[in-house]
Amino acid sequence: MTGKEVHLRGDVLRTVIRTVDRRRDGRLPMDVEGVSETFRDELTLIAALQLKWFTRLTGQIEQQLASEPLDLEEAVIAAWQATAGALPGVRAVLDRHVTEPSTPEMGAVLAKAVTRERHMLALMAGRASAPGEAAARVGADIEARARASYEAPAPRPSRHAGPRLVRRLKAVLAA
Repeated sequence: MTGKEVHLRGDVLRTVIRTVDRRRDGRLPMDVEGVSETFRDELTLIAALQLKWFTRLTGQIEQQLASEPLDLEEAVIAAWQATAGALPGVRAVLDRHVTEPSTPEMGAVLAKAVTRERHMLALMAGRASAPGEAAARVGADIEARARASYEAPAPRPSRHAGPRLVRRLKAVLAA
């Protein structure tokens, strides 16, 4: 990818994230302008969203642990909840496609991502010493605790809906 393509991909991904955060219906927004030109298919787009989620979650955990909390597990739960609050639409898309993948390949990719995330949750909470089945179970418990006490923020209205509509009306009137 050229620098220009990377920049365009980042712009489109930011638009996708804003769109899913606004919609919060769990659907992949393949209808967003630039998606079909930038992402090869649904799997490529959901992989980018999964990477965004995992990167943000990792950063939130590091931020929580930097304050040297007494309860590591609670800090990891707080980080998961902060990430879900920052990316509620992304979380909705990932949740929907983990349970209802559009292809077997997507199901396999997301299953690996979930396992990797759960390993990380358990390790960062100090509840596991190495990745594996036990760590995945502990990480699943931590994730379940985070979800149980999480309250999703209210949907945000689109900041762009008004001006975009006004531009369209002006274009129609000018024609």
